[in-house]
Amino acid sequence: MEFDFFLELFFGGLTRGSIYALIALGYTMVYGIIQLINFAHGEIYMIGAFTGLIVSSVLTMAGFPQLAVVVVAACAAVIYACSYGYTMEKIAYKPLRNAPRLSALISAIGMSLFLQNYVLLAQTSDFLPFPSLIPDFEFWEPYAHIMTSPELVIIITTIVVMIGLTFLIKFTQVGKAMRATSQDQTMAALLGVNVDRIISITFVVGSATAAIGGLLIASHIGQINFYMGFIAGIKAFVAAVLGGIGSIPGAVLGSLVLGWTESFFTGYISSDYEDVFAFLFLVLILIFRPSGILGRSETQKV
Repeated sequence: MEFDFFLELFFGGLTRGSIYALIALGYTMVYGIIQLINFAHGEIYMIGAFTGLIVSSVLTMAGFPQLAVVVVAACAAVIYACSYGYTMEKIAYKPLRNAPRLSALISAIGMSLFLQNYVLLAQTSDFLPFPSLIPDFEFWEPYAHIMTSPELVIIITTIVVMIGLTFLIKFTQVGKAMRATSQDQTMAALLGVNVDRIISITFVVGSATAAIGGLLIASHIGQINFYMGFIAGIKAFVAAVLGGIGSIPGAVLGSLVLGWTESFFTGYISSDYEDVFAFLFLVLILIFRPSGILGRSETQKV
């Protein structure tokens, strides 16, 4: 039984880490390109979940089959979240491209608060029930209690997204332009890269992964709220810093480490301080290894 409990916590942590990774990718990609901590990224995750709720509810009432509901709701959540990410970059960040970083950071915090209150006014402050979009199926006995089918779908979806993102960055022209832009925007522009377009694509890709994460976790836990993006976004930010912000492998590694740590801490010690532990983690990282696990220290001339 002890080993079964350990496996249950292990796969629970893997599921948490997978969700954190889907959000952390957006943080780390944007930071890698324009050195901005996009604190409104968690709200994109929340908007993806709300879009999935609205679309799935309408289609279910119209009598569409379950598979069509899942596919259309997922596509709608991704497209709608991407449109928000694109618009946010154009309105809140592009005009501040040459401003001090503090200005862009304040703009990000303002955008986060705006999106939270926008959804609060458009919807409600109450928790809303979210339908289970992921079908339940039986696992083999005697390990059926170790992992649920939604957890398995979350893990597999995250792996597929990681593979697709790796292919995009390593083997496509857009990916090469992203890497060139992250190294030196001026030189990339001189070589013919449309830097503004690449930055917009980065926001869109990050928004898509966050929307997928929002939809999956909403379907898994069965409820959503306008505030759900704040805590999830902060934890994903912690994961990105832990792994080394700006590094995509680091974001994934940091997310998994945070997910497993939270899961084992909750299972063996206490669930009362689960959120506190993530912030304590961030403080320790900043004190002892501010560059993160896979990050590199940089020297800046002044």
